[in-house]
Amino acid sequence: MNAVTQSNDQKELPGMVETADDTERPSITDVHGTVAKFEMAYSPKVGERRAFGPPLRHTLPSYVFLAAALAFAATVAVAYAGSSNSSLFVWIAEGDKHRQIGAQPLAWFITICALGTVLRSHLRGVIVSQDGVELRTMLPMGLPKVRKLMWAQIDRIVLDEHGVMLELWNGEYERLPAVKDHDALTRTLESTASLRKKTITRLAPVAKS
Repeated sequence: MNAVTQSNDQKELPGMVETADDTERPSITDVHGTVAKFEMAYSPKVGERRAFGPPLRHTLPSYVFLAAALAFAATVAVAYAGSSNSSLFVWIAEGDKHRQIGAQPLAWFITICALGTVLRSHLRGVIVSQDGVELRTMLPMGLPKVRKLMWAQIDRIVLDEHGVMLELWNGEYERLPAVKDHDALTRTLESTASLRKKTITRLAPVAKS
């Protein structure tokens, strides 16, 4: 499949797959002699925001942590509610007398932390609106980072099979974070950018050896 672009001005794209060649590419409206149509065109209304959440690989660890926390909390609850002669009661309930932090407060603390981890994992993603594109990522130590790019700041959208990169007005490039529904994000960006007369470049897939 040939790389297709709507612009003759090609710049080096860091971090993306290489294009098939550096020659002039046909307009997206001229491929195969037909006019490109976005059947799933998306035109955001004023105030409307379309969110694309993170993929499962980014949220699964947080759910595993939450499941472990709930299992621990359930074990503590069973221990305190069970017979005083059971080994679980002796180990947990009676053992709390010699601990600085009891099992019940610890279970609550771990569960709250696990819930916070799940919520934080879902903060990642991309939001497309009438105003622009919002990127939500995570910095080291789990700190959230939000960057909003107005459509006026975006010159070109570069697409490949696995990622999306925005070429900005100042020559910089911004890679969008991975999302769960990459195809839906691609269609949304294509149709929205087309309505705003933005350049769209789709790179050819990398040939597998």
